[in-house]
Amino acid sequence: MRPFIHDEFLLQTDAARELYHRYAEGQPIYDYHCHLSQRQIESNHQFADLSEIWLEGDHYKWRAMRANGVDERFCTGDAPPREKFEAWVATVPHALGNPLYQWSHLELRRYFGIGEMISTATADAIWEKADARLPSLRVHDILASKKVALVCTTDDPADSLEVHERIRKSGLGTRVYPTYRPDNALGVANPGLFNPWLERLGGAAGIPVRTLDDLLGALKRRHDDFHALGARLSDHGMECALAEPCTHAHAESVFKAARGGRAATPGDAAAYGSYLMLGFGRWDARRGWTKQLHLGAFRSANTRLLNRLGSDSGFDSIGDFPQVRALGRYMDALDVTGELPRMVLYNLNPADNYAFATMAGNFQDGSVPGKIQFGSGWWFLDQKEAMEWQLGALASIGLLGRFVGMLSDSRNFLCYTRHEYFRRVLCNLLGAQMERGELPSDMALVGGMVRRIAFENARAYFGLEIDPSFG
Repeated sequence: MRPFIHDEFLLQTDAARELYHRYAEGQPIYDYHCHLSQRQIESNHQFADLSEIWLEGDHYKWRAMRANGVDERFCTGDAPPREKFEAWVATVPHALGNPLYQWSHLELRRYFGIGEMISTATADAIWEKADARLPSLRVHDILASKKVALVCTTDDPADSLEVHERIRKSGLGTRVYPTYRPDNALGVANPGLFNPWLERLGGAAGIPVRTLDDLLGALKRRHDDFHALGARLSDHGMECALAEPCTHAHAESVFKAARGGRAATPGDAAAYGSYLMLGFGRWDARRGWTKQLHLGAFRSANTRLLNRLGSDSGFDSIGDFPQVRALGRYMDALDVTGELPRMVLYNLNPADNYAFATMAGNFQDGSVPGKIQFGSGWWFLDQKEAMEWQLGALASIGLLGRFVGMLSDSRNFLCYTRHEYFRRVLCNLLGAQMERGELPSDMALVGGMVRRIAFENARAYFGLEIDPSFG
């Protein structure tokens, strides 16, 4: 019997197989958005066991374990690593149909050479084989073996950039750049978190933050600091775009109230956030950066467990927020003054796919191929079905051939199988269309597009320096 993960996994036609093996499989990885640990990259971290490298920080797996009746101490708690691993392998057989089933088997096969089906019966063999392989799977080994040309981490402007400075000087073949994510600057609705963050930001920027102008000065200085380290991307995670009218005086009054401990109303928070977002967009445009907007997540639905475990622990879902009007107004406000930067729009509600794809088309201006990108399937949509939806909407509405491709969006260093998974899905989709006669049976034409989506488009679009050995 053929193993579950084999050379033709997900590739259902001859055309798909040729597209993947000839044009996609060998391409380097350009991971322009992730949440990997900068410190683990800098230290070339050695993972202690399979539980650490496989489960730690992986809220996708934690959600599945909870749904399987696993107690929280085996997810985020203090259970021994081997017991956490055993709780996960007992969960996997119930995940048939969930991408976690495929991803987990891919991870074991690609990083550890383990082909066994995951179950309680194979747990001992998997643990022992993985333990024997771990010494050769330090972080730098993983990046090199998967041909990762570039990693863009996600960084708060209040964070120190010293780790990035050390990585830059280390000679690591994979280029590692920070991404500017100033979400906490919008936090005037929660002064208890906002004010301590302002103190951290002031320390990082060397500017005491007492007024709105102080805040803008500190944020701009950090934007400059990120640029000096090679950063060329910003990122924002929001329910929806912010585009409410707001004067400097209004924003200043909202900031002053929050600085004094008074929480902003939803309306005032939206106006203040809109004011800042216009400024961020202008800075990006002037510097030649790309702005990423991650829109549509309904975060922290379970307040009991949020208070116990903190954010990013697996209690978020797809939101159903109205997106179109605010997004169009935000982009137009920048465009009308010639200050619209390159932009990647990530949508979390598949009902909005065509809305996002058409909105991107409204602001293509001929200056840059694919200037406004309808970004890859994100979070709950980074699996086969939803990837096909995103690719289909983009191909139907825009130019699939200018798409900048996949990213890992992960905290887990085994995430690079996600790029393989995406490439297989892409080739399978296009190969089926070729065999049905919906695309030409021209392997050079379609394969050339696959190669560009896998790597070359992102390299050209984002303009970040990579090691010449990656092409």
